[in-house]
Amino acid sequence: MSLTLRTISREQHLAYIQSLPAASHMQVPAWADVKAEWRSESLGWFDGSDQLVGVGLVLYRQLPKIKRYLAYLPEGPVINWFAPNLDEWMRPMLAHLKQQGAFSVKMGPPVVIRRWDATAIKSGIQDPDVKRLRDIEATHIEPRAFEVADRLRKMGWQQGEDGGAGFGDVQPRYVFQVPLANRSLEDVHKGFNQLWRRNIKKAEKAGVEVVQGGYEDLAEWQRLYEITAERDHFRPRPLSYFERMWTALNSEDPNRMRLYFARHEGENVAAATMLIVGGHVWYSYGASANHKREVRPSNAMQWRMLRDAYAMGATVYDLRGISDSLDETDHLFGLIQFKVGTGGQAAEYLGEWDFPLNKLLHKALDIYMSRR
Repeated sequence: MSLTLRTISREQHLAYIQSLPAASHMQVPAWADVKAEWRSESLGWFDGSDQLVGVGLVLYRQLPKIKRYLAYLPEGPVINWFAPNLDEWMRPMLAHLKQQGAFSVKMGPPVVIRRWDATAIKSGIQDPDVKRLRDIEATHIEPRAFEVADRLRKMGWQQGEDGGAGFGDVQPRYVFQVPLANRSLEDVHKGFNQLWRRNIKKAEKAGVEVVQGGYEDLAEWQRLYEITAERDHFRPRPLSYFERMWTALNSEDPNRMRLYFARHEGENVAAATMLIVGGHVWYSYGASANHKREVRPSNAMQWRMLRDAYAMGATVYDLRGISDSLDETDHLFGLIQFKVGTGGQAAEYLGEWDFPLNKLLHKALDIYMSRR
């Protein structure tokens, strides 16, 4: 099969994504509008009969002072990663990006290598010798993923540093997902640990109600999010980012982004954003107040979001990034502990890969980023 690659329209790109069971929310055309500070392009791969067989959203970030770019395909491209002729997919892409002035390419193959179920993780947490997810035997291993990694290395792609400081947003290698396909809602609820089930009940008893919000409620979302940022010591994104996200994603598909609030006695005490592409649903950003934690608003909200995802026919509810550290003294440990309670599974992706088209500029960028 000889593959050709060319720029495609957003309409072609979206139609292709809509024909798939799922794809990353960072590979839909509207994501380009969310990342307004990057230049963007939709790429299409065509087979011999000129049929569209793969797409990619490329974001270009200009290097300070020179007209050369880093080309980034977050959680993409959306191609057949297990094709034996992977180099025939990559070659035209690299040639095209070089022509566009890219000095380096970064991509994140949406390929899972390993999965660990909640039971395996729990026993790992209890074992003092286990410090990382990798120390636990995986519940499921995808052998084809290792072949993909080997093929990429042979072509000259380099594995990004674990959580390394890439240029822009580096996506998490480890995520936590609750599988929903072929399960009853009752089965999903039974999968929760005792603490989660108890907390959901507690919230119900206390009268916590979970409601959906709209664009006009984003300022209220921002208020809770900034409280969370101050408490957890991270730099919050501005309100304009979420407004742009809402407008861009929901004008592409009215059900692409949702906003949820958990209320107690008329007061919003927790909030979350949800993203939907086909059968894949993400819990994307979360926020909560400093008080009323005892009524467990976050558990109530997650349970409602999970039920809504299930009602939409989602195959997976994705709680996004976790750290691979199982050390209780690690500041990120609470995150995995909270997510493991849903009875889902941790998944390890192939991580991000770089291809230096200009080795000198690629090296300069690495040095520049490490000094920031």
